[in-house]
This record gives sequence, C-alpha cells and structure tokens, in this order.
Amino acid sequence: MARTDDGLDVATLRRLHELTARINGCPTLAETLQAVVDGVVEVVGFDAAVLNRRMPDGEFEVVTAAGSAQMCAQLLGSRYPADTWQADLAVAEHWGTLRFIPADRVPERTVDIMWIPDIEPTDDPDKWHANDLLYAPLCSPSGDLVGMLSVDLPRGGRRPGPAQRDLLQMFAAQAGTAVDNARLTEQLRSSEEAFRLAFESAGTGMAVLTLSGTTATRFSQVNPALCRILGRTPADVASTRLLDVTHADDRGTVLRAVEALSSGSHDVQRPEVRWLRPQGTEVWVALTLSAVRPDDGTPVHAVCQVDDVTRRRAAADELRRRASQDPLTGLLNRHAMHEQLVAAVEDAQLNGRPGAVLFCDLDGFKRVNDEYGHAAGDRVLAVIARRLCEASRAQDAVGRLGGDEFVIVARGVEAAQAELLASRLRVAVDNPVTVDGSTVQVGLSVGVAILSRDTVDAAAVLRAADEAMYRDKPDPEASSARGAGPAA
Repeated sequence: MARTDDGLDVATLRRLHELTARINGCPTLAETLQAVVDGVVEVVGFDAAVLNRRMPDGEFEVVTAAGSAQMCAQLLGSRYPADTWQADLAVAEHWGTLRFIPADRVPERTVDIMWIPDIEPTDDPDKWHANDLLYAPLCSPSGDLVGMLSVDLPRGGRRPGPAQRDLLQMFAAQAGTAVDNARLTEQLRSSEEAFRLAFESAGTGMAVLTLSGTTATRFSQVNPALCRILGRTPADVASTRLLDVTHADDRGTVLRAVEALSSGSHDVQRPEVRWLRPQGTEVWVALTLSAVRPDDGTPVHAVCQVDDVTRRRAAADELRRRASQDPLTGLLNRHAMHEQLVAAVEDAQLNGRPGAVLFCDLDGFKRVNDEYGHAAGDRVLAVIARRLCEASRAQDAVGRLGGDEFVIVARGVEAAQAELLASRLRVAVDNPVTVDGSTVQVGLSVGVAILSRDTVDAAAVLRAADEAMYRDKPDPEASSARGAGPAA
C-alpha cells in the first residue's frame, strides 16, 4: 500500500480529508462536536473519544463522546476547572502538539474523576494501560484553546506510534478550526435570531433600509409595528421606499438625512416627518436612522426606528393654539396679534411691502349686554368674530384684543384696498344677529393705519388705528367712549 514520507498510507489520508470536509460541513455546533469524536473512532484508530469544550467561564465541560455507553453516561456533562487540566499537562510528555500522561504520572484527583476502561494490566511498557491519558488540544486559527480532545483505547492495544500520533495531530488541527468556526457561526446565528425576535416583537416600528444605488431608501425589512403605523400590509411596504410614504413637503428632510448617513458625515439622524397612509391621512413619525457600514466604511443600509408621535405633535399644536388663541372667539389673542403686527412692520421696513392695521370696535354692544346678559353678549361676539374672518382675506391676521375690540393686520395692501376691506367688515357686522329668539343689531367702527418703509413702531401704528377708529364712530357714542383705549 502506498505511504507518504511520514508513514501514513494514502487511503488513510484520503479518509482524513473526507472526514475534515464532513466536520466543516456540519450545520450546527452540536453536530460538529459529535462529528469530531465520531471521526476519532472511525478514522484515527481509537475506540473512545471525549471532547471537553472550554466554556466562557474558563471551565471545561464534556459536551460529547464516542465509545461505550458506560463511558458516555459517566462523563457527559462533567465540568472540570482549568487548574485540573493545568495539573495534568504539567506532568505530561510532549508528543508534538499532543500531551501523553503515562498511568504512573496521572494525578490522584484526576484518577478519581476519570473513566477507566476494563483492560487487563500488563508489564509491557508498549502496551496501553487503563490509566494512560492522551490529550489533543483543539485550537482556533488564532491559537486560542477552544477545547481538549481526550482519546482512549488505541486499536491493537498498544501506545500510538508515530504515524497514528501524526494522524491525530493533523485531525485535531482541523477539528479545532471546525469547532471554532461552528462556535462563531452559532453566536452569529444566535445574535441574528435575537435581533429578529426583537425586531419582530418590538412595540415601536422598525425597518432596514438600503442607502445607496437605485434602491436607496427602499424598505428591505419591516416589522409588524411599522406596518400598523403605516396602515399597510408587509407586502405593500416591502415594495416601497421611505420617500414613497413621506409627505411631499417632508421629502427634502428625509433626503438630507439619508445624504448625511451615506456620505459618512453622520452615523445617526433623527428627523420628524409626516407619513401618508393609503387613505391619504397623515401620521407624524420620529425616525431614528442609524447607518450600518461595512469594513470599507461605505454605508450599505440603515436600521430605522419609528415612533408614532402624532398625539404628541397634536398636543403641542393644541398648546400653541391655546397660547395664541382667544378662548371665546377662536381668533388670535392680544399677544399673537402683537407678534403679527411686529412682523408686518418689519416686512414693510425691510422689504417695502405695504400693509394696513384695522382697529375695530362694536357700536351698540353695551346695550346687548345690558338687555340680554353677558352670556348672550358672548354669543354675539362669537358671531361677529366669524363674520370678520369671512369678510377678511385668507392671508389676513384677525384677532380680538379684548371686550368688543378687534384688530386685523393685512399685508400687501395699499390705502385704497384697506378702505375697501374696512367697508366689507362694516357691512358684514351690520347684519342682525339672532340670540335666544331675539334679534339684535350692532355696528362696527373701523380705524385704518397704513404701514410703509417709514413705519418703525408697532405700538404707534396700533395707537394710530385706535384713534382713527374713534373718529369713525357715530355720535353720540364716540364722545362718551373716546379715550377708553384698547381693552385690557
């Protein structure tokens, strides 16, 4: 039979090659470990093999074995501290990478825990003794010890010769790599499974997006929570891009965030945008986009976390509305109107854009309160407020200063246009109002102040409009009310 220079026959090497391919092709770590000990029995020439795997805490555990049922039952699951191995290896003979401990050197505590085969004692030094130990360390490609292979009962009953030792060394080297690869694969698989479970069961929306190429911003994975936010099925979402479900006015925000991730200038982006559901309804979402980059630093995809913040945004909008709204009429309040007036004055100064301030006061409103009560008066004010809004332009700011005083800030109008607006307001208010079955009628006095580049003081403009309003009042009410000024 043909043999190599080291004494191994070609047929054995071929079987070793096939065995190596088999253990490297096992789908799981457990199957890899079992294939290692089975290979020792099938190819390397020992009738018993035990694999002690090094655990994360540094101890060694017997995780698999091949041999007699008694041996397997006794040893499987046993754990040994690292110092037990160190004590054994300290007295071992070095057979290349193998470690052999003759029966007369085995430490007592090792004898107490080892499996001892039923072998007739002999004085022949070349015969295998029941207490002999032979270890083959299993190491990763980087040299880290991942386990210890213990073999027993060499066939023929004699201590292994050079050829069998070489075969065991070669096999142990391949087995160490296979076990380490299987261990890393299992860790990766566990991490991926943990991520999948977290991804699928997360209460917040999650997605994986591509960041580059023609499929940029396309959803490659989505979880059920994200589908619920969008009101779409997973199949519908899988065929869309982030841009496709984003409100047109917010797509620029998304594109800027994606560009920041793609360029590498940022690893995380947190835009808040509006998404569109199939029925056209909007939902505000807070996105957390985290770039995932390969080794070359080029981002290929991003993990996207999605929180529905529609209620929070609505609550914030409501707070802002209440802070700027007159509670009785729904018009802008005194503070909000002051901001509108200041902005209009600045626009006129800086841009030369004309404008007007119209100060309005109801005529005959005191009589409504006196005859019908303040509750009826409040209802009249609400009706008048609505009429003022309807008579004004959509872009005009309409507000109530307090009592029966109202202000309109109209931008982009000349004096003649402002007077036409004042006339429309008077006509709108002049129509009778029905309250609790009774018809009441009030009038409207309007004072106009024009904004120009020369306007520098918002308060002065408001005073000018107020004074013009008093000049517009009919007698005798004007004389009795003059000097009251805007209500507080």
